[in-house]
Amino acid sequence: MALWEIKNVALRGVTGTVPNHVVKTADYDIFTQEEADVFDNTVGIKNRYIGPDNLCASDLCFDAAERLIEALGWEKNSIDVLLFASVTGDYKTPPTSGILQHRLGLPNSTFVLDVPMGCCGSVYAINVAGNLLSAGSVKRALLLVGDTALRMGSMKDKSRVPLFGDCGTAMALEYDPSADDVIIDFNTLGEKFQALMTPHGGFRHPITKESYIEEDFGNGIIRAPKDTLINGMDVLSFAISRPPISIKNVMDKYQLNTDNVDFFLIHQANKLIVDRIVKKLKLPLEKVPYDLQEFGNLGGASIPMLMTYNLADELQTRPLTLVCSAFGLGLTWGTMVLKTKPIKVISINKL
Repeated sequence: MALWEIKNVALRGVTGTVPNHVVKTADYDIFTQEEADVFDNTVGIKNRYIGPDNLCASDLCFDAAERLIEALGWEKNSIDVLLFASVTGDYKTPPTSGILQHRLGLPNSTFVLDVPMGCCGSVYAINVAGNLLSAGSVKRALLLVGDTALRMGSMKDKSRVPLFGDCGTAMALEYDPSADDVIIDFNTLGEKFQALMTPHGGFRHPITKESYIEEDFGNGIIRAPKDTLINGMDVLSFAISRPPISIKNVMDKYQLNTDNVDFFLIHQANKLIVDRIVKKLKLPLEKVPYDLQEFGNLGGASIPMLMTYNLADELQTRPLTLVCSAFGLGLTWGTMVLKTKPIKVISINKL
């Protein structure tokens, strides 16, 4: 397995920002009230926060970053690394992380990097930044994770429209020789890349007039090649099989169990998937927080938002052992063991 044991890195704080506009499933005109009720009860996503088209993931992350930096009392010139994990950057080029370095007023010496890894974004970002910090050459990193994924797809696609919410999060990491190791296991199933993809718009298939021609796939799925698609059965099969194996392997290797793990943070894809993972691993429900009913699928921001929304009191008052599971685009999946001492958790802001 691709396994990292990242030393000398501690999580110092986390927060999140969402748009100030709640959308219920029944608000989408492609659903009848009956269909919306069935979706809410089976998929578990009842609300999601959706911003206007001129509000970008970087705007949400910027707000989260400013508030977290202030709460931590960090001087901006002390931040060495800035990562932006998102599939909804401001432009194709340049990288949005560089734009955020300027907006935040960070020094020109800041190392910046975009990490477009979808639902695994936060774990990838911690892995990359953690390895940069581990040697002690740089001391502080700001990880911004967020997406505005709804607008990537067709608003006539019932399989996708109600799943996603908009969000931006910020996490702060710092070099700390007293920190417990951060354990990360990553895996990739590249042959299944077509299960979650945007067919047209890259250099393999540039945008042409055919990119806008809609096709009716039945079951309320109408989309064009420019629209992001979800192959539901492939994704479900993947999500309930591969991630649980990774979680079990990591727990077995590091002698973790449901008694010495405080919480299991599982990517909030939908209730069906999370419930199946919980059942397969026999996890105690009181140790598996859910926030999808309030925010929907937040992509890479799922794990930091679970920390902010569900675990704020716990994270601020006592040490925790967290097992985190992320899975999505690629297809990729990973398990992270994160041991925290009391950290700053700043309340969610609505922008």
